[in-house]
Amino acid sequence: MLRALHSAATGMEAQQTYIDVTSNNLANVNTTGYKKSRANFHDLMYQIQKAPGGATSQATEAPTGIQIGLGVRTASTQKEFATGSLKTTGNFFDVAIQGDGFFQITTPDGQIGYARDGAFHRDENGQMVNANGLPLEPAITIPVEVTNITIGQDGTVTGQSSTQAEPIQLGQIQTVNFVNPAGLLAAGGNLYKESGSSGPPIIGNPGENGFGVLNQGFLEMSNVQVVEEMINLITAQRAFEFNSKAVQAADGMLRELGQLR
Repeated sequence: MLRALHSAATGMEAQQTYIDVTSNNLANVNTTGYKKSRANFHDLMYQIQKAPGGATSQATEAPTGIQIGLGVRTASTQKEFATGSLKTTGNFFDVAIQGDGFFQITTPDGQIGYARDGAFHRDENGQMVNANGLPLEPAITIPVEVTNITIGQDGTVTGQSSTQAEPIQLGQIQTVNFVNPAGLLAAGGNLYKESGSSGPPIIGNPGENGFGVLNQGFLEMSNVQVVEEMINLITAQRAFEFNSKAVQAADGMLRELGQLR
């Protein structure tokens, strides 16, 4: 019965983590470029009271044995990088990656962060920056006199200058990919950081060598499915309740034992 108390307690903790992860997904349902998280669980150690295959006589063996589990633990939380739906905005600084890849963003500490959020703006210096004012890497500067900005599917940025008839090239947006994107460190602010698990960034041009193409005038929305997350929330809540019932049942049995005379 003490095993039941501890096992049910681990189950309640695990379901609380599941609810936390699901709640965060729902909170970010309208966050541009957000990738939903998933909680993964493992069962804990087992008490082997009778090993499978143990001898029951000189000629026979136990086919299953007796193995009593000790609960569950949260093994990991994992980002799912399936592409979200694309929303048209008409803003020529909005860019969505259709396929694999991340934008490179220079953070205030001089390091590089990686983002799927392509809601860019032009700052007071004409530089392309994200919503937090962090510049795109490699840096792209668009002079005030340049209009009709075009971002090609291959990341080429061109514009029309009032001083010349031919379009001028302003820069090249490069994207990166990782061997294991799920291993990236979520840094907040729609940014990810490289980790030992993700592997080093692989830099390339959009549309080449498996990199996704760019779509100007679109934004990638969150890949959270509200109905699916609501089902997960209900499932986790019910599982939490069932584990709390197991705690109550074990407590009732202990109380009955304590009242024996």
